[in-house]
Amino acid sequence: MAIASTPELEADRQELIRLVKKDAVFHGDFTLSSGKQATYYVDMRKLTLDHRAAPAIGRIMLDLVRDIDGVAAVGGLTLGADPIANAMVHASVAAGRPVDAFVVRKEPKDHGRGRQIEGAEVAGKRVVVLDDTVTTGGSPLKAVEVLRKAGAEVVAVATIVDRKTGAQERIEAEGLQWLAAIDLDDLGLEAQ
Repeated sequence: MAIASTPELEADRQELIRLVKKDAVFHGDFTLSSGKQATYYVDMRKLTLDHRAAPAIGRIMLDLVRDIDGVAAVGGLTLGADPIANAMVHASVAAGRPVDAFVVRKEPKDHGRGRQIEGAEVAGKRVVVLDDTVTTGGSPLKAVEVLRKAGAEVVAVATIVDRKTGAQERIEAEGLQWLAAIDLDDLGLEAQ
């Protein structure tokens, strides 16, 4: 289980856990992006795009990657990673440790410069892939593949919520560090 590096950041994390339980966990029958069926859905976009949570998410996620040397940029597959990366950019400037952000499109644009990665240049840079909630690791691994083809040195995958259903093992099998700010134990939920 992740614990933040300072009492203030741990207080932010505990408040985020409270908000996730209150506003982002929905019960019912759901099909996840992995194709798996679940009886609950953690909709982190309810909070990554919410003024009450987004600043803390930036601070918490920046703290999560604090021990990784030389991270130049953060981002991931659009849409889940976008608001997290943006919050981290703002938090990094406030902390005096600026990082840039990038967005990985699902497909290259068919107009303009035809790019699949927007924002920070990633070639030759150490980057961290982000996601809001991870089940199998498929979305972040898709971003990892695109980033590696573009010449980025992907060093880790960091998520706000780990559903504890195999993603960590898949990510680590790719030689990447796995980081999660919150897991199902924090939320009082069972893995599905």
